[in-house]
Amino acid sequence: MDALDVSRWQFGITTVYHFLFVPLTIGLAPLVAGMQTAWVVTGKEHWYRLTKFFGKLFLINFALGVATGIVQEFQFGMNWSEYSRFVGDVFGAPLALEGLVAFFMESTFIGLWIFGWSRLPKLVHLGTIWMVAIGVNASAYFIVAANSFMQHPVGARYNPETGRAELSSITELLTNNTALAAFPHVVAGSFLTAGTFVAGIAGWWMVRKARSGDTGELAEARTVWRPAARVSLLVVVVAGLALVYTGDVQGKLMFEQQPMKMASAESLCHTETDPDFSILTVGTHNNCDSVTHVLEVPFVLPWLAEGKFTGVELEGVVDLQRAYNEKFGPGDYRPNLFVTYWSFRAMIGLAAGSALLVFAGFWMTRRGRVPHQRWFSWLSLLAIPTPFLANAAGWVFTEMGRQPWVVVPNPTGDQDLRLMVQQGVSDHAAATVWISLITFTVVYGLLAVVWFYLMRRYVLEGPERPAGEPASEPAEKLVAEQLSFAY
Repeated sequence: MDALDVSRWQFGITTVYHFLFVPLTIGLAPLVAGMQTAWVVTGKEHWYRLTKFFGKLFLINFALGVATGIVQEFQFGMNWSEYSRFVGDVFGAPLALEGLVAFFMESTFIGLWIFGWSRLPKLVHLGTIWMVAIGVNASAYFIVAANSFMQHPVGARYNPETGRAELSSITELLTNNTALAAFPHVVAGSFLTAGTFVAGIAGWWMVRKARSGDTGELAEARTVWRPAARVSLLVVVVAGLALVYTGDVQGKLMFEQQPMKMASAESLCHTETDPDFSILTVGTHNNCDSVTHVLEVPFVLPWLAEGKFTGVELEGVVDLQRAYNEKFGPGDYRPNLFVTYWSFRAMIGLAAGSALLVFAGFWMTRRGRVPHQRWFSWLSLLAIPTPFLANAAGWVFTEMGRQPWVVVPNPTGDQDLRLMVQQGVSDHAAATVWISLITFTVVYGLLAVVWFYLMRRYVLEGPERPAGEPASEPAEKLVAEQLSFAY
């Protein structure tokens, strides 16, 4: 492999690994804030214990996410310096806002939250975790806005004298319709991940407590873990519905902005009217003629593209390739069809793990029941990784589907505002990039072991009640306490 291939592998490996932590951070911060709010308002001790327990898991995940995310921005200068030279004036703006506004905010308030127990007034302390939740989601928006410029460049113009993209409107950049569609989808996927994470752990603990044979343990399963499971399962339901809706909105936009990506996601080789949605194919995909569509569903694809069941003509990969050759010059403008096709289906199919846990979880905990069946314990654990993998598959589809572009031409914008992947790579020897690839892969592998060890250790320990920590007072008393503190 040459330097381009190795650089792509390095960025892909580090990005997918980093994004395993991101959705849990985005979704779990508001859930922990919600648990602490429930404790402050109701004074029920089990919400305090759950806040401390899942807060500890959140902090572990947050720390690993920060450590792995720092490398991402360095790679723009290391391996993709030509890309940075071309779009640095534009791409750097949302990344700078992410660091100066969102990351500093979440880092500051997470420190106050960690060290503020029993030191800050309860309502003030509660506000710190909500500021963390707002910060991590604001951070996500700026990152999505930066990525959306690569998918649909707006708010910039191409300067032929310097050969660079120049920012013309920060407002247009931050209100890119691609970002406005992608961000709710990312947040919904994050809540699905966090909800499944909490529900899976709560389900496992319920079964463990119920099977112990101790009445006190059974009571804890009912008073601590069952509420956590029920609330988080509800979060999964809402997040799942939001994913369907936001995914539909985003898909319709992509059919307009990146028709090659969506044609590749279907292995739709030739232009057709009202093509069927493909569930299963056989073949290599990269040669369209070798693809055999085994299982298809009618009416779905026209609806995904334009919101109509019939009368929709969709362009195929072969015809789009011919049109791009005429428009941009000779070249191969097709992404890897095999990866694009199957990552799209993995993104959808892996969400079934969360759906299965929802149906089983609500049924097993109905009317005050606490499950004791061992199979439910295993189902709870096995469901946890499925939304992580679904999120990763979604990003693989998003990024691989836009190949060979690193900045995709805007169909209605400046046609010179575009860049292909091979034009963005740094002029390094392949051996140099191999060294960093191997180093990062080994380091990330070690961090994965650390993350799993710490998560497993503290999940098995369960929520502890720190000695001397008082139960919460009712909300009315807390409000009076804060007023007296203010004056």
